[in-house]
Amino acid sequence: MVNLHHETTCIFKVAIPSPLNRLFDYLPPIGVDYQHIQLGCRLQVPFGNSHKIGYLVAISQHSDVPIDKLKATIQILDQQSLLSPQDLQLLHWASQYYHHPLGQVIATAFPVSLRQGKIAQRQQQKTYGLTALGYQIDSETLRRAPKQKALLAWFKEHGNTPESALSLKDANAKATIKQLLSKQLLELKHTEMLAPVHNAIPDWPCNAPQQQAITAVVAGLSTFQVFLLEGVTGSGKTEVYMRIISEVLARGQQVLVLVPEITLTPQLEERFFSRFAVAISVSHSRLTDNQRQEAWLQMQQGVCSIMLGTRSALFTPFKNLGLIILDEEHDASFKQQEGFRFSARDVAVVRGKLLGIPVLLGSATPSLESLYNVQKQRYQWLHLPERAGNASAPSLQLLDIRNKKMQEGLSEQLLAEIRQTLEKQEQVLLFLNRRGFAPTLICHSCAWVARCPRCDANLVIHAQQRQLRCHHCAAEQSLPSRCPACQDVQLTALGLGTERVEQVLARLFTGKTIIRLDRDSTQRKGSLENYLAQINSGAADIILGTQMLAKGHHFANVTLVAILDVDSGLFSVDFHAAEKLAQLVVQVAGRAGREEKLGKVLMQTRKPDHPLLTTLIQEGYQRFAEIALAERKDAQLPPYSYQALLRAQANDADVVYVFLQQLAELLRGHAKVQILGPIPAPMAKRAGLFRYQLLFQARQRPVLHSLLEDMLAQIANMKQAKKVRWSLDVDPVDLY
Repeated sequence: MVNLHHETTCIFKVAIPSPLNRLFDYLPPIGVDYQHIQLGCRLQVPFGNSHKIGYLVAISQHSDVPIDKLKATIQILDQQSLLSPQDLQLLHWASQYYHHPLGQVIATAFPVSLRQGKIAQRQQQKTYGLTALGYQIDSETLRRAPKQKALLAWFKEHGNTPESALSLKDANAKATIKQLLSKQLLELKHTEMLAPVHNAIPDWPCNAPQQQAITAVVAGLSTFQVFLLEGVTGSGKTEVYMRIISEVLARGQQVLVLVPEITLTPQLEERFFSRFAVAISVSHSRLTDNQRQEAWLQMQQGVCSIMLGTRSALFTPFKNLGLIILDEEHDASFKQQEGFRFSARDVAVVRGKLLGIPVLLGSATPSLESLYNVQKQRYQWLHLPERAGNASAPSLQLLDIRNKKMQEGLSEQLLAEIRQTLEKQEQVLLFLNRRGFAPTLICHSCAWVARCPRCDANLVIHAQQRQLRCHHCAAEQSLPSRCPACQDVQLTALGLGTERVEQVLARLFTGKTIIRLDRDSTQRKGSLENYLAQINSGAADIILGTQMLAKGHHFANVTLVAILDVDSGLFSVDFHAAEKLAQLVVQVAGRAGREEKLGKVLMQTRKPDHPLLTTLIQEGYQRFAEIALAERKDAQLPPYSYQALLRAQANDADVVYVFLQQLAELLRGHAKVQILGPIPAPMAKRAGLFRYQLLFQARQRPVLHSLLEDMLAQIANMKQAKKVRWSLDVDPVDLY
């Protein structure tokens, strides 16, 4: 440790978004008063041959670097930190727990424009208002200018009005405004944009279990507690959320509501806008950088009361947060799978603890981790056992398709059920978790298969675009007319994708409107909202889609749901697979019969005796979860142990293997941690890179984290580490 030349010298400890997991020392800017600078402020600093935006995390009088070697900070961008002390505490915790560089973790909390060093300023809008002369002028003075007279009367009644509102009122208002400005009757102001506030609608009636859940959470407001709201699909969990939110708003506090997918945001947004007469902001990846910054600053400044968002909204700073809700808490989308690999659910619980506020987790199919925490009395369990209103639970039935005649994956029995449903003017939902036309192109003559040259995967046929695409690395090529190996023209599509099923449905059900919802069909902005509007208005007859259909949607007229290929999830090397399949089946099934009409769910299978399927149908998700937890306990798998996965990749398989092998040998001294591997990843080659992994497992969390700290120190000193790309995933939700 090098002492500074005199005690009054000040050193800024700065976190910089870089792969290096350390702080960097800088002197304050020359000639700038830094006495009142707050921790968390953004700074512009020299870094290598360029400048970077960093974050002040400590002020010290000591540095390991000689004082004359330290560079000065270029600029202090915020006199007041945009993050509260609790926000910084959360980010420090997340950096330590997930073993990820602090600078990159703090950057995650900011919108892109603020990460780039732009001013933290709300968007301005043009607003027009009357001048003193405008208030005094006699309207008779403008009798020969009726448009000006009418607009002046409007301003006298409504006061200051944004330009956007005036153009909605009258498309030709600009010319009239210009004339009133020239007469100095109006003046132009620039004001901050306000989030829209809608008229509230009254509450829906609640049943007894809903009311009990509401009462329990409201009683726990202003204290930290985690509630797990397990409600069967259609049981009215959203109504419970909204009643509790009303109580939080009445106390003058803000609410964060997280959903797993962007597709759920428009529907929830509509319900919240119609329910609450407060400003609501939205945050997800399909918004522009400016829109996300505006939403971020509105919450940070307390202008908005509710934020609806996906996992990236979790770190948004709030002026006075009173409640965090995670809907569909079991969903794997809450785990970030690239870069900073955090779990939004787990970090939300820590945020609630730091702020002393409740966290409400909701799901029809809770994760085994959350059910385990209920068993351990860490979470309070709330149960909604029945559907809201007059809706009944749908009937579930397995369709044994062994040796049955099929039309592009549709059995005769299923087609008959679809016809009967459509005859009753009701809607049908078909679920197939595979987009494209077909997953495999094979030559009937020589058995050549279209493989991705960069991945251990087949190329998927996209017939409408006449393309072969890799769904792992996004490689594309034209659909061949002849086999590249033997030049035969007998190329055959094997397997089913949503595009192929859509084609056969159009042929079998002529005159019926079929809507396909998958990542390909909803790429264009606004397309998803348009499709959902069509479905909800009754304009669609058959809805076909992938996983985006399984979550949270309320389609009032859907009475038949069919899962076309339930078997594809039954066989996997990943121990999470059974849980994910059970959740998917129950969630998809929950789209049927959500109002007064009875719903039916059909699952096509070649394994009608499989214990997972029979347990779900005969005894329900709760019984499945009990059996699955008992199996995990016997095998000492999470949540009865703790895991971390080290993934490594390079364009030479031997280099990756040697790196992980050497690392495993260096770590063998940690007796209480199992080290499994190195082994090839389930997809051993992806995007031209060879992939291996090491799995670490321990009975106690601190023991595992001690090994991970040692491991990162070892990697920093390994020459082999410079030849590979590696990442650490703490609490992985899949082993791919």
